[in-house]
Amino acid sequence: QVRLAESGGDSVQVGGSLRLSCAASHHFRCMGWFRQTPGGEREGVAGVEGDLPMNRSYAEYVKGRFTINKDSAKGILYLEMNNLKPEDTGIYSCAATWGPCNGGSPLSPNHEYWGQGTQVTVAS
Repeated sequence: QVRLAESGGDSVQVGGSLRLSCAASHHFRCMGWFRQTPGGEREGVAGVEGDLPMNRSYAEYVKGRFTINKDSAKGILYLEMNNLKPEDTGIYSCAATWGPCNGGSPLSPNHEYWGQGTQVTVAS
């Protein structure tokens, strides 16, 4: 049974940091972090295809602040978030696809599996 379990969401002050974790039941080639902001649509935040560090993608608004890391040995996908802003508030979900990323990017929403999400709240 496929399972993606996110954890690490919390309430923090502006400028704070959080580390989200996604424990995956299987090894997936394409994985990503997405968020749904209040009243907004789901958007891709960061993703990775394969296990090589260079195959990472970030949304423009998180570049330099967020870092995605994949520990394939442990089956965990991390999202390190620094210098958090109120607009980063939302539900963060992990997504995964067995094979190559659909649409050629891990930030594409066309993943096969999704986790339940974890809430991140950034207070000003």
